[in-house]
Amino acid sequence: MTDDDLFPPDLPLFTGLGEREPRARDWLAGLPALVDRYRDAWSLRLGRPFHGGSCSWVAPARLPDGTAAVFKVTWPHDEAAAEAAGLRLWDGRGAARVLRAEPADFALLLERCSPGGELGDAGHLPAGERLLIGAGVLRELGSVPVPAGHGLPLLGEVTAAWADLAEERMERLRPGYDAGLVALGADLLRSLPASATRQAVVHGDFNPGNVLAAERRPWLAIDAKPMAGDPGYDVYPLLEQIDDPYAYPAPSRVVAERFALLADALEEDAARLQAWAVARRVETALWAASLGDVDGGAEVMAEARLLAELAGV
Repeated sequence: MTDDDLFPPDLPLFTGLGEREPRARDWLAGLPALVDRYRDAWSLRLGRPFHGGSCSWVAPARLPDGTAAVFKVTWPHDEAAAEAAGLRLWDGRGAARVLRAEPADFALLLERCSPGGELGDAGHLPAGERLLIGAGVLRELGSVPVPAGHGLPLLGEVTAAWADLAEERMERLRPGYDAGLVALGADLLRSLPASATRQAVVHGDFNPGNVLAAERRPWLAIDAKPMAGDPGYDVYPLLEQIDDPYAYPAPSRVVAERFALLADALEEDAARLQAWAVARRVETALWAASLGDVDGGAEVMAEARLLAELAGV
């Protein structure tokens, strides 16, 4: 297989990362040599990379004994640093297993999920059924306690830093967003982790595109950004991205029904899940504003307002 097959220039990794992150350009230049190193060291037979992912090069692989796997190399950044550690803590409970890892190079050999279709693409299933499938995977992930000496980032420290950043962006950019709602979101980012009733290994990016159809279990999570903290943090992207609940004629009712469904399935408090959603939407709105998309951030803030009203905060 040629370099053009393994490293096609239209991969999102090549078309986006170098432009967004100038620090990544040297890493991208050295990526073919890095892949070759692990292909030889781990005796892998590689296929063409998957056309997706904005920070990782990911390709199907086979081991010498014929075992199907996935080889993943990620641009070194903080969010991805704990992926191998989190996968090992889950040990296949709700997530793809890690077969080999070299954390220093952000290199992973993973269980292959086959047939591999994304939960978000399972449009033949009603939205409610897909939400319950996702909730089942979340239950498994959230069942894994946080052991002593885990080494994972702490959710509360991460979200407190986000709160500081949201406030700084609000002050510096002056995007015209509701100052009271931004203050509420920042407060929730700081207070929700501390008021959690239990701690678990949190996925960190639990959206329907990161839940794949598999053989060992019907569905498994991939592409984790693990943290230790409140499992309620993980719920909102699933609810929001199964389809667009805000596009329905009565979005408030649809969103409330989905929170009720997921809260019941996960044995969580719906109002707490809604409060997490407010916090995350406010952070996202200020992130969008920092990229120059003030109007897009304003749409997200409107969603945050609806969520705050549902939560009664």
